[in-house]
Amino acid sequence: MANERLLLIVEDDEGFARTLKRSFERRDYIVLTAASHENVVELLAKHNPAYAVVDLKLGAQSGLACVQTLHAHDPAMLIVVLTGFASIATAVEAIKLGAANYLAKPSNTDDIEAAFARSGGNPDMPLAPRPTSIKTLEWEHIHEVLKESDFNISEAARRLGMHRRTLARKLAKRQVS
Repeated sequence: MANERLLLIVEDDEGFARTLKRSFERRDYIVLTAASHENVVELLAKHNPAYAVVDLKLGAQSGLACVQTLHAHDPAMLIVVLTGFASIATAVEAIKLGAANYLAKPSNTDDIEAAFARSGGNPDMPLAPRPTSIKTLEWEHIHEVLKESDFNISEAARRLGMHRRTLARKLAKRQVS
């Protein structure tokens, strides 16, 4: 049986992982941390957490593999996926693989605990009044390509099929965070 207050944080950003760990420990959780899929497998050999928070991008690895491993280990585990690159496709995949919820960064401890509490679906959830705009979708795609190219503007422009100066102008209008 899972320890009711045992939480596993899978995050490759040491500072963010440390901050989340301290915050959850103040809320009386027992917190384990892992920075990779291999660390997760090692920890699951000894521990059975009830909760998990998984970053979607773990360096070159995908956090979705961790979600799949965690769910296979204990289907009752409540898993929340955090990402700086929220997209419908990755949200759907995370839920299919066993995540209970999916949050965009920045998310704090309150957001994550609320996501654990909302692990079941809500059929009365109101529909979004307005779909995502083309500009927002374009910006998310540009930001994702920039990240994949290590923020090299020339390489990102080549991958996006646009001139480097055009990309630089777009970036000047909306700062990358």
